[in-house]
Amino acid sequence: MTDRLSILYQDLLSGSYDCVDRIVLNGYFRMGHDPGGFRVWWRALTGSDETLENTYLMRMAGRFSRRVRGYAKAHGIPVIDCPTGQRKHDLAEEYLAKTTVTQGLFLVLVGRAPAPVWDVTAKHHIERKKPMPYVNHYSFHILDHDWGHLTIKISGHPPFPAQLMLNGHEYVACQARKAGLRFTKEGNCFTTISDAAGLAKIADTLSEPRAVGRLSQVCERWIYSCLRFALDFDEQKRSGFRYQYSSYQIEYSRNLVFQLGGHLDQVFQALIDRSRAPLDLKSIRTILGYRRRPRYRRRAKRSAEWEVSVERPAYDLTIFKLHCGKLTLKIYSKSLPRRRPGANAFFASRPLPIIHANSTAVAPWTSSPSSSRD
Repeated sequence: MTDRLSILYQDLLSGSYDCVDRIVLNGYFRMGHDPGGFRVWWRALTGSDETLENTYLMRMAGRFSRRVRGYAKAHGIPVIDCPTGQRKHDLAEEYLAKTTVTQGLFLVLVGRAPAPVWDVTAKHHIERKKPMPYVNHYSFHILDHDWGHLTIKISGHPPFPAQLMLNGHEYVACQARKAGLRFTKEGNCFTTISDAAGLAKIADTLSEPRAVGRLSQVCERWIYSCLRFALDFDEQKRSGFRYQYSSYQIEYSRNLVFQLGGHLDQVFQALIDRSRAPLDLKSIRTILGYRRRPRYRRRAKRSAEWEVSVERPAYDLTIFKLHCGKLTLKIYSKSLPRRRPGANAFFASRPLPIIHANSTAVAPWTSSPSSSRD
């Protein structure tokens, strides 16, 4: 779909493409998030309620940690405990640049975050701990032949909620290599493209309904190999533990490839200067119908929900940001102008479509973590 800005400057462009960028999926075992369902699952796993106690739940979390660290040590995979505030993505990029792994797990990062944890009281009564405690989450950084670098983050406590983080540009790059296209990629931007139309055609495949199937395949290919540090494949099958997925965050980008860098700079700076004054917060709230939206209790100590800002984190980089609640529009240049509206609010509030994953789990790692010391 072509917008008026692209049409206006089409004589200055050598090409353009739209691409899904960041994709974050929530993985959850539906039965395990309900007290009655968790009890039924525990009976299927252990055979009775006798071991349904906090001690056994904590022991399961400890086994998860020991298996991860034992497997990583046996296979030379780094495991790093990350302090609060550390940018895990930047750390993963450093290890990705020097890893010799071509497919599979190459890094595990451990960090603490809130997660649902069950509390078993007298007579095996189950209730959720409130507020949610901070527990260890294990981020498995994986190289996939179709999706490139992806991350699966799993809580160490049952019911083991997970998040799967993928990147559409990584997918397009992998598919472009298979198609024989030549390109230069810097971060999430393709700065040089031998066939812009061919690349755009590959990028459009992520906007098709069949993309749900591709996402389901990559999730099923890896998540159960990560889960087996907590439940081996026999335990997963015996207890009927199966993940379902819902979309949590989606970012979509429109990329304009200029022929000359000078034209890029002139257009981009003029766009910022002309848009900054008309886009006042009052006009934005009117356009988006803010007053007619449902109101919820405001949280304390949260960042500004509505703002228009211009950031210059580097000498040759200017970012124009329009932040409207959970909806963000960014425009910035990185050898090419890029307009990226992050629609995480829509997908966070309406976790659809739900991907029902019913295919057979695949074990891409040949060595079993259960062979490590429990």
